[in-house]
Amino acid sequence: MSTDAVHDLETLRDWLRWAVTRFGEAKLAFGHGTTNAYDEAAYLLLHALHLPLERLDPFLDARLTHAERQQLAQLLQRRIDQRVPAAYLTREAWLGDFRFYVDERVLIPRSFIAELLPDGLAAYVGDAAQVASVLDLCTGSGCLAILLAHAFPAADVDAVDISSEALAVAQRNVSDYGLADRINLLRSDLFANLPDKSYDLIVSNPPYVTGTAMDELPAEYRHEPALALAGGDDGLDAVRTIMREAPRFLAPGGLLVVEIGHNRDAVEVAWPRTPFVWLDTGSSADSVFLLTREDVVAAR
Repeated sequence: MSTDAVHDLETLRDWLRWAVTRFGEAKLAFGHGTTNAYDEAAYLLLHALHLPLERLDPFLDARLTHAERQQLAQLLQRRIDQRVPAAYLTREAWLGDFRFYVDERVLIPRSFIAELLPDGLAAYVGDAAQVASVLDLCTGSGCLAILLAHAFPAADVDAVDISSEALAVAQRNVSDYGLADRINLLRSDLFANLPDKSYDLIVSNPPYVTGTAMDELPAEYRHEPALALAGGDDGLDAVRTIMREAPRFLAPGGLLVVEIGHNRDAVEVAWPRTPFVWLDTGSSADSVFLLTREDVVAAR
């Protein structure tokens, strides 16, 4: 960024306009918490200036100090030139009202399953207070495990990931929410290292990006761990293991909930006689399926 910009851009309104223009010119990719240049620019500026994220208008005509301008210039330059996702720049991501610490060791939290909590599974689960045990496979930052602990207040939650680095981030988030007594973090490749145990509910947001889609990912997504994204040629490598092994870990009448992105057609081809229930999450109608233990057993 030129020194002229640092000198000429005096107010927050100036910086917001400049950032939106530059983001558009650079053809940045969004999808890590925001969907457009304006929302992302506003978020980055408010966060960097330690202003309330929900209140932009009162501050638009505030003049910034020289030190603040320099700070914003450096932040926006990293977003534009290096294509670093905003969540890695701010070290935070949001799912609804829940804030999580994130860095490059974990996938930036975004999940259709999160939209189903706390109430979207009620028709299938029944009384949330009766759910005693929950498993979160591929927990990453621990975000879904934390949402599950809040949605099912009587449940113990086991949160599993293959990456010890991801589990270190998850531990930080679990501690931040004071849930260390209810969320047990385990290192395992899906079910491979889990002790024999039955769960009322198994939830997973596994890697499901297809081989072709991995090759076409925008630069922003290449900052994320490939291990957390790549799901094999058809995106179903992890899903196949989950479908094969889940019955051993589901209690009678237990439920399996799995996010599969845009792979519904591939799922239905792979298991053509399985009565998948496709859950409407608000932003998608065919990205998350639900099955009972008995349906998963029949599918094998």
